[in-house]
Amino acid sequence: QVQLVESGGGLVQPGGSLRLSCAASGSIFSINAMGWYRQAPGKQRELVAAITSGGSTNYADSVKGRFTISRDNAKNTVYLQMNSLKPEDTAVYYCRMVVTTTPIPREDRYLEVWGQGTLVTVSS
Repeated sequence: QVQLVESGGGLVQPGGSLRLSCAASGSIFSINAMGWYRQAPGKQRELVAAITSGGSTNYADSVKGRFTISRDNAKNTVYLQMNSLKPEDTAVYYCRMVVTTTPIPREDRYLEVWGQGTLVTVSS
C-alpha cells in the first residue's frame, strides 16, 4: 500500500503565491511519474503539471510561466510552486504518482496513487 498526503492549499489573493506539497509513504521501491491535477466546480479534472523520474516537465498552457513543479526523490515528495495566482486557478488540487512497489518483475508492481486533494481558493 502507498499513501499520498498533500498540504499547502488555502486562500490567497490574486497575484499571490502558494506552494503545494505531496509526500508518498508505504511500499515504495521507486517513483516514476509525478503530477498535479486540478478540478474546479462543474469542470473535469485536468492536468496542471507533471514531472518524470528524469526531471522532464510539462505544463498546461494556462499555468506556463507561473507554476513550477519539482520533486525530491529522497523524500518521495513532489511540489507545485504557484505564483501570480488568478481566480481561475481556484480548484481542488490532486497529486498523482506512478509507483514501483518492488524490484521483483511482477505484473502488479506498478501502482497509480492519488492524493486526497487540497483546496486552493484565489479571491480578494
